[in-house]
Amino acid sequence: MTACPALRPERSHGAARLSFRRTGAWTKLAVLHQSGSAKAFMHPTGRGPEVVFLNTSGGMTGGDRLAFGLTLDAGCRVTATTQTAERAYRSADGVAEVEIRHEVGPGAHLDWLPQETILFDRSALQRRTTVALVADASCLVLEAVVLGRAAMGEVVRDLNFFDRREVLRDGKPVLVEPLRLGSAALGAGVGVLQGARAFASLALVGQGAEAALGPVRAVLDEPGVNAGASGFDGKLTVRLMAADGWPLRRQLLRLLAVLREGPVPRVWQM
Repeated sequence: MTACPALRPERSHGAARLSFRRTGAWTKLAVLHQSGSAKAFMHPTGRGPEVVFLNTSGGMTGGDRLAFGLTLDAGCRVTATTQTAERAYRSADGVAEVEIRHEVGPGAHLDWLPQETILFDRSALQRRTTVALVADASCLVLEAVVLGRAAMGEVVRDLNFFDRREVLRDGKPVLVEPLRLGSAALGAGVGVLQGARAFASLALVGQGAEAALGPVRAVLDEPGVNAGASGFDGKLTVRLMAADGWPLRRQLLRLLAVLREGPVPRVWQM
């Protein structure tokens, strides 16, 4: 008898990239590419196009690959988010990889506001986010992470998570935020997450960004959320931790209302 070959688990790969150009007073879609499990759709708003990325595989596990990207020509203004929370499930083998790169032209502005990433027990995820600004371009960048779903009684004891966010201006780094979270860190107590199971980082980068520090600090009072903000040299950064994802989300919605001076993306609205 001939031995059956070992079955290889099916993996999910996908990429979605969009380019925008300025035509008169309007920001318009120029190029749309999407393949595999990555999709994107958009609709116009009074503040410019709103792009929603989605992963049709429903989540990620070891060996999956996902890439998102935007290119904004001079003067464009775009908001981009994800349809729902991304989920990193238990990985039996390998690491899931996400590559995000946005390029923002002169005088353009990007709000990159993905919804939360939920990390499940024994998940393995590596993600890199790069926002490349040119000249006087600006951006508002958010990343939020939730360790399991409290309502389902989930507890995360073992994981492998590496996340790196970079904002560049003319090729030079102006904001770099690396994070590595593993099993040892989860058990390190108050020295790491202080018992929090949800955390986020929000950054506004652009000329005069630090002027929003006062209004931002004025709304950092959501019960159950520990947060702090700082502003200097054309940057404003906010760090947040909470015992659960819902208080964190409520606080983020209030912050976005201040920093965007308008409504949050439609998929964020509760």
